Amino acid sequence: MDGVPESHSGWTFLTNHARVLAAIADNPHARIRDIAARCRLTERAVQKIIADLEQDGYLSHTREGRGNTYRIDPSKTLRHPAEAGIGLTVASLLSMLVQDEAERSGQSDATSVVTA
Repeated sequence: MDGVPESHSGWTFLTNHARVLAAIADNPHARIRDIAARCRLTERAVQKIIADLEQDGYLSHTREGRGNTYRIDPSKTLRHPAEAGIGLTVASLLSMLVQDEAERSGQSDATSVVTA
């Protein structure tokens, strides 16, 4: 997908932050360009989301050569009071998303995606 992503109007079940986090969980070495294409967002939007996630401790990165390697903190609780109140973590969210992705692609092992 080249250029500006297709526009979308209306609501969706997943936030862009969740989409970016899931894309990084799938490939911690992904370039911002690749994350943007996968999530159908602009590169600038992905940069802002990554900055948000890093600022609040959900994500960190290390520079490796010309790229970044991202690390997700799976123990962080989700921000919304409804999820945070019951202790729902990033790991539990990602396991649901990864399980769905694995089922759609025919894979059987989705446990290796989220690491501490």
